[in-house]
Amino acid sequence: MTHRFLHCFIVTVAVVLAASYAVVSDIHAQAPAPAGARDGNPAAKPTPHLADGRPDLNGTWEHGAGFAFLRPRTLPDGSVCVLGCPPEATTAPAGGNAQGGRGGRGGAAAAPAPPAAPNFPKYKPEFLGKVKDLSDRQVRTDTVLQCQPPGVPRIGPPAKIVQNAHEVVFLYDDVNGSFFRIVPTDGRQHRKGLPASYLGDAIGHWEGDTLVIETVNFNEETWLIDNGAFHTKDLKVVERLRRVGDVIEYQASAQDSAVLVEPWTRGQALRLSDHELEESARCEDRDLEHVIDGSHHDNPR
Repeated sequence: MTHRFLHCFIVTVAVVLAASYAVVSDIHAQAPAPAGARDGNPAAKPTPHLADGRPDLNGTWEHGAGFAFLRPRTLPDGSVCVLGCPPEATTAPAGGNAQGGRGGRGGAAAAPAPPAAPNFPKYKPEFLGKVKDLSDRQVRTDTVLQCQPPGVPRIGPPAKIVQNAHEVVFLYDDVNGSFFRIVPTDGRQHRKGLPASYLGDAIGHWEGDTLVIETVNFNEETWLIDNGAFHTKDLKVVERLRRVGDVIEYQASAQDSAVLVEPWTRGQALRLSDHELEESARCEDRDLEHVIDGSHHDNPR
C-alpha cells in the first residue's frame, strides 16, 4: 500500500470517522494499555537490568502508532476535522524558489507552503529557499511518498528493541514497511567503504544507564522531518535512550553544520507495551506518474 494510496483510503472513510470520532476513541479504549500504565505511573516501577548490569531495553515500545496519525482537531465551530483540516496559525518555512530535490514539478498551480512543524530545523538563510521549494513540490520530492525508507531521525524511535551484551536491534513498523537497524555496542568503530544508505551506519556505547547511538554515512534522499527538511551527506544523528521503569526517554539530535544553524533535536517518551509487532503492509508506488495536482500531502509522522 502506498503512502498516497493510504491517504486516499483514509479520505474514503474520513466522513465516517469524522461523523463518529467516538469510534476512534473506542478503539483506543478497547486496546490493552501499555504494561505498567494500568498500575499507575510506569516510570515509577523498578528499572530491570540484564546480567551484564545494563538497563534492559528489550520489548515492544508504544509511541503513538495506530490511529494517532489521524490527528483529529476540533474546529472553532465545534465540528471535528479528521483530514484536510484548515491550516493552524503557524509559520511556513520562508525563502525563495531555489531548485533542489528529486522529481519534476507538480501540477499547473503551485500549492501554498504548508505550516511548519512547531519544532522545525533551523536552516542557514541561503538554504531557506530550497526548503520552501522542496516543501511546495513535496508530492514529487518527498521520497517517503515513493515508498522509500524515511531515514533517521524521521523514522522515529523503534517499535521493538532486541538487546544482548554485544548489540541492540531496532525494529520498525513504518507506514512504508518493516525496517531494522543493527547497532553494535561492543566498542567497534564505523565500518569503512560502505555505500551511503537511507538508515546509515550506526554504532552504540553506554554512558552510565544511557545508550548513545551515533549514525553516519547517510545518502541525501531523505528528510529530517516533513516539509522539505533536507540534509547533506555530512549528517550525523546522535540518539539517546534511557529506561526509567517501564518508560524509555528517547532523544535524537541531527547535526549537519553545512546547512543547519544548530543541531536539531526531537524527543519523546516510549511506554512498554503488551502488543507484538505484525508484518507491515507492503508499500508499492503506482500512481506518481498519474499525479495531476501538486497539493501538499499530509504525512503521518
